[in-house]
Amino acid sequence: MTQVRRATYDRQLVSNGNPMEAVAGFSRAVRVGRFVAVGGTAPVDAQGRTVGIGDVGAQTRRCFEIVRDALFQAGAGLDDIVRTRLLLTDIDDWRAAVAARQEFCRDARPVDTIMQVARFVNPEWLVEIEVDAIIADRHARA
Repeated sequence: MTQVRRATYDRQLVSNGNPMEAVAGFSRAVRVGRFVAVGGTAPVDAQGRTVGIGDVGAQTRRCFEIVRDALFQAGAGLDDIVRTRLLLTDIDDWRAAVAARQEFCRDARPVDTIMQVARFVNPEWLVEIEVDAIIADRHARA
């Protein structure tokens, strides 16, 4: 039998109060060390209602507001984003989604993936967003 030794690390789970977190067993974001992953973020308000029905730009902005708040809870910020993933139900909406994304990521200039998916759990959603961030050592910068 091979024994695998696992490193110990701090793991911070970030919640935004979505009741599905407990039901489905997920977190809005997870921080391990300086790395923060923000999971598929949908365009919903605090009560879980879809924001910006039919407007991919408004939905993208709402997703990034939720992402920004999750990053802040994890001790990160928008400047720490290194990767974004925009999942769209219609790839032809990419320009509007990217324009809204730029409002939040212009300075960080993360790598990006844009892809079309068949559908989301809620048919009103036109976009979901995933983000990875690495908290920079701001004191080490010249």
